[in-house]
Amino acid sequence: MNTNGYSLLEMLMAMTLMVIVGGAGVPLAHSSVDRSRAAGAAGYVAGRMALARLEAVTRSAYVAIQFRSEPDGYWLQSYVGGNRNGVRTADIAQGVDLPITANERLDFHFSGVEFGIQPGVTGIDAGPFNTNDPIQIGSSTLLSFSPTGSSTSGTLFIRGLRGTQFAVRVLGATGRTRIFEFNFGARTWLVR
Repeated sequence: MNTNGYSLLEMLMAMTLMVIVGGAGVPLAHSSVDRSRAAGAAGYVAGRMALARLEAVTRSAYVAIQFRSEPDGYWLQSYVGGNRNGVRTADIAQGVDLPITANERLDFHFSGVEFGIQPGVTGIDAGPFNTNDPIQIGSSTLLSFSPTGSSTSGTLFIRGLRGTQFAVRVLGATGRTRIFEFNFGARTWLVR
């Protein structure tokens, strides 16, 4: 009797073990992809803010990013002021302040990522924190940049599909942005 090779039963056992071990890694891979997408979206939003600030300085005009809540999510679009009184919602509606970028949602570029706040997330600082509003720029829907480079202060919260949370904060005096990531284990925000 020749004992070289493997039996069908041995092959099936080996394949079963490979499938089980491989399947155990799938959730970890999904979590990693989700975190990468959410981090990419936070970087994209920070880049859009930096571009709006640059446009304002270059054009010597006010430039604002408008965040609109629609039934299918938050949309963002940049506008330039057309009558030297800043960018205003009423002027956008009347066609005085004109769009300079396309109207888009985050999930156009980053599947499963949206403006939102995950359950259990706390505020970045000790100030008031509204867990129902991921666009925290005061009572306005406009994040505005002046010709001198200053801006509206605010924080935008970005969440992934599988429990990741990022925030992009813009500092009004300088117009500079910072990206934060929420650590659910330590229940604290970390600067990226």
